[in-house]
Amino acid sequence: MLRRRAQEEDSTVLIDVSPPEAEKRGSYGSTAHASEPGGQQAAACRAGSPAKPRIDFVLVWEEDLKLDRQQDSAARDRTDMHRTWRETFLDNLRAAGLCVDQQDVQDGNTTVHYALLSASWAVLCYYAEDLRLKLPLQELPNQASNWSAGLLAWLGIPNVLLEVVPDVPPEYYSCRFRVNKLPRFLGSDNQDTFFTSTKRHQILFEILAKTPYGHEKKNLLGIHQLLAEGVLSAAFPLHDGPFKTPPEGPQAPRLNQRQVLFQHWARWGKWNKYQPLDHVRRYFGEKVALYFAWLGFYTGWLLPAAVVGTLVFLVGCFLVFSDIPTQELCGSKDSFEMCPLCLDCPFWLLSSACALAQAGRLFDHGGTVFFSLFMALWAVLLLEYWKRKSATLAYRWDCSDYEDTEERPRPQFAASAPMTAPNPITGEDEPYFPERSRARRMLAGSVVIVVMVAVVVMCLVSIILYRAIMAIVVSRSGNTLLAAWASRIASLTGSVVNLVFILILSKIYVSLAHVLTRWEMHRTQTKFEDAFTLKVFIFQFVNFYSSPVYIAFFKGRFVGYPGNYHTLFGVRNEECAAGGCLIELAQELLVIMVGKQVINNMQEVLIPKLKGWWQKFRLRSKKRKAGASAGASQGPWEDDYELVPCEGLFDEYLEMVLQFGFVTIFVAACPLAPLFALLNNWVEIRLDARKFVCEYRRPVAERAQDIGIWFHILAGLTHLAVISNAFLLAFSSDFLPRAYYRWTRAHDLRGFLNFTLARAPSSFAAAHNRTCRYRAFRDDDGHYSQTYWNLLAIRLAFVIVFEVAEAPAGSPIHGMRPRPCALPNSSTW
Repeated sequence: MLRRRAQEEDSTVLIDVSPPEAEKRGSYGSTAHASEPGGQQAAACRAGSPAKPRIDFVLVWEEDLKLDRQQDSAARDRTDMHRTWRETFLDNLRAAGLCVDQQDVQDGNTTVHYALLSASWAVLCYYAEDLRLKLPLQELPNQASNWSAGLLAWLGIPNVLLEVVPDVPPEYYSCRFRVNKLPRFLGSDNQDTFFTSTKRHQILFEILAKTPYGHEKKNLLGIHQLLAEGVLSAAFPLHDGPFKTPPEGPQAPRLNQRQVLFQHWARWGKWNKYQPLDHVRRYFGEKVALYFAWLGFYTGWLLPAAVVGTLVFLVGCFLVFSDIPTQELCGSKDSFEMCPLCLDCPFWLLSSACALAQAGRLFDHGGTVFFSLFMALWAVLLLEYWKRKSATLAYRWDCSDYEDTEERPRPQFAASAPMTAPNPITGEDEPYFPERSRARRMLAGSVVIVVMVAVVVMCLVSIILYRAIMAIVVSRSGNTLLAAWASRIASLTGSVVNLVFILILSKIYVSLAHVLTRWEMHRTQTKFEDAFTLKVFIFQFVNFYSSPVYIAFFKGRFVGYPGNYHTLFGVRNEECAAGGCLIELAQELLVIMVGKQVINNMQEVLIPKLKGWWQKFRLRSKKRKAGASAGASQGPWEDDYELVPCEGLFDEYLEMVLQFGFVTIFVAACPLAPLFALLNNWVEIRLDARKFVCEYRRPVAERAQDIGIWFHILAGLTHLAVISNAFLLAFSSDFLPRAYYRWTRAHDLRGFLNFTLARAPSSFAAAHNRTCRYRAFRDDDGHYSQTYWNLLAIRLAFVIVFEVAEAPAGSPIHGMRPRPCALPNSSTW
């Protein structure tokens, strides 16, 4: 039954965290009416403890004393309001039972405040049960396996990828934590080590996310809002220590978890070693570990695709020098005078495009058909085997049922939801937002997405016009060489301009998608991230792929013929260059895909270093002005505050998924795409690992059971790739016209060049007092010839045959199940 939530007043206090009893808990969240705000734990923190508390979380804010004196009344009121919010927030954290130790560092006119948070044993136990955390009951033998290591061992081949990483995390049979069954859990006799650092971080972050600093109905709640409003500068858990090894050397018993990851994972010298995923999961959580598992799995599968693609490209290099139609074109001299490319452009000789024809032959030959079939099967098998790998990891890491039974509503959703309803699985009352209202909001957001997609299409049209105008300008330059390369120059510069448009529009749309997704009121963080991901990917798909799709399927299709050319806004439609549109598509892919990878890698290397350098320079320069010694020791919270904040995994996933699209959807045009992707990903794995270990503040460990909606996006790209490659080979490649000519005319393809060129109509020749040729299957009057219709039927039949041939590959692979563990994981007793 739905119940309208009562309006809560500001006098609402946090839940009493005295020894937890079932009857004392509220139905949901960290707020409830209690007789004492904080109870015994707050009193214990105020009284102090003989033992130094363990720092679990750090809150940071800066105050510029000089700026405060210079502010006007409005800015001063805002500063006072922020100060009040901070004090209220810290008081409520104390009321929740957290110990808050404030450290102030005076840096000249700026004071940096550090609030060091720690949780007592009773608080950890209470929230561990409230959050339904799973903790170990019994240790299991390590279940980690690697099919390549097993295969090499079976073959007796030394495995250079294998490395023994110290301090291997043990595996456990785990269960949902309950206080009344505490003695049954492993390590319950040691309160200092029972909760791992990641579990402690998750508990404190949950408290921070649900603690109000004002009226909850005004959304004055949680650490996210305080960071967004600028009330706090940073909030992060501490790293386990420095990542650099001690002076005595990397001795395993002395290394902390961060140092182990740096020595055996984040160093560039480990590019050829397996990733220690269990260590990554222990330190960063399942969500980060699953990302690196997917990235490593995808990179490993790119190796056979890169080898086959490189071989196909080398075959094309060999065919350049033995292909008869290409030899005929290069040796034609003045035999084929071509019609002008624009209204006032001169006539030109086909032999001047010899280099373009040779370059086109590198990518357009019979081997591309085989490679397209291979890549379609490769993509399907990749996803099927990843499902098996993902299920195995989720089972081993005990998060197979996380989204169904363990994930809690988002704090922002809980604060804004207008009513409550019982959870059908747990039976507890939880915040509820009507599905009909959410559907209306999602529909309104879809309209915004359509508008942004229309903006991308407008940019594409402007790029098309730019190419046409640039080709006219270059053709009129008077230089014979430039006139012959006019279409290529226009296409190359258009690709660069298109890349600039892509990067600018991406930044704008991501911010807009954040606002729309928050407005839609999704219940859990997983659903929130999936909705946001889908919005951004739809836009990025159109943004990145619109230009290649135009070149592959529309450019040169609606040109017309001499004397009756079709126009767009008065500008003649573009034609494919002498080498064909496939070479232009390959060029576009290389510019966008490789250019984006280079730009992204430069950003990932330089931006964190520059941000970190600026943060250290800003803080340490203020210390020098304040008279502090430059070599003075500082606390670990100060060291971590100098690092760059972690911004999540969305950009990392998006980069890889877009790359997967380029590798699969247009692979018929560029067999080298898997090779460039492989080289990039080898760098990407260590680059991302180094960022997380060395340059980022430690993120809060998050649980996940898979890579989320990204898998469904990858599956959609795989199905689209089969369709795209079928039409590419049928309509953009010369493969079918060559095959048709072999069957009907000459097996050695002699005369094929003349076969593909039509003569200008007599009216056009009379107007210019000379005749010319153009690429098309038309008769002397400009009408489509019988050959055109025969080829059209063959092309459509090829598409159908290609789709049917790939249909078995698209069916699910049966019998692929994760290998069961020795003992089943369970969320119940």
